[in-house]
Amino acid sequence: MYEIAPKHPFLVGIDSDGCTFDTMELKHKECFIPNIINYYGLQAVSKYARECAEFVNLYSKSRGINRFPALIEALEWLQKRPEVIARGVKIEIPPSLRQWLKEETKLGNPALEAKVKASGDKALTECLAWSKAVNKTVDEMVRHVPPFPYVDASLKKLQGKADMIVCSATPNDALKKEWSEHGIDQYVTAICGQEVGTKKEVLTNSQKYAPSHTLMIGDAPGDYSAAKANNCLFYPINPGNEDASWKRFHDEGIDRFLNETFAGEYQKMLLAEFDSYLPEKPSWKGV
Repeated sequence: MYEIAPKHPFLVGIDSDGCTFDTMELKHKECFIPNIINYYGLQAVSKYARECAEFVNLYSKSRGINRFPALIEALEWLQKRPEVIARGVKIEIPPSLRQWLKEETKLGNPALEAKVKASGDKALTECLAWSKAVNKTVDEMVRHVPPFPYVDASLKKLQGKADMIVCSATPNDALKKEWSEHGIDQYVTAICGQEVGTKKEVLTNSQKYAPSHTLMIGDAPGDYSAAKANNCLFYPINPGNEDASWKRFHDEGIDRFLNETFAGEYQKMLLAEFDSYLPEKPSWKGV
């Protein structure tokens, strides 16, 4: 687990995909979902598999969760689709994968590789192959996607006043590549991806700072949950309205955070607005 040595009186955790970079649609629609369809034999119901995976990863309150629980959730929605049942396609969700998710906290390829080596489980081996294929496709596909407007300016404004860490469920190698490609890695003390731990675990570093001196910036309900669990303030980057969210953070959010006027009514307003952006249930009906 990463432990920070505080240099400034404030701490800011920052999510990456969909929050700092406009990469969520690209990664899921071009990298994750085609590999789900391929590795899990969903060609006959590809339309519905795509809809389910997009709902989980992009357009619901599950947005931004780790790839492995997201895979199971997408398959669960797919099981309930009457169109899939009508086509006689049986959707299997491996019990061993469910069990691994219950046991493991560092949900990344290294931990899964160790489990595969120890158990030889066929379903986990297939899941690892899928996950590696996703990483390979992301590495080949995702490039030249700059940070959202006002990200660079916001990080510059915080520089020298707050310690900043990347707090993401994305693999570390991809994070380092994307943050260094655009020169914004210079602002952060550490890049903490899925191999380091969950966002909740990484944000335990907030205990080293005074109350109301820690903030998480994220675009998904899971980011807020991690912040809340560690008594951190939360600034939402609203899905579909990212540019305006970052501009508001730059223009007023940072000053409120540093001046300790962020908590209270301002925080409540941001959370109420954020909650309205993503639904819990999809538009289609299941059985």
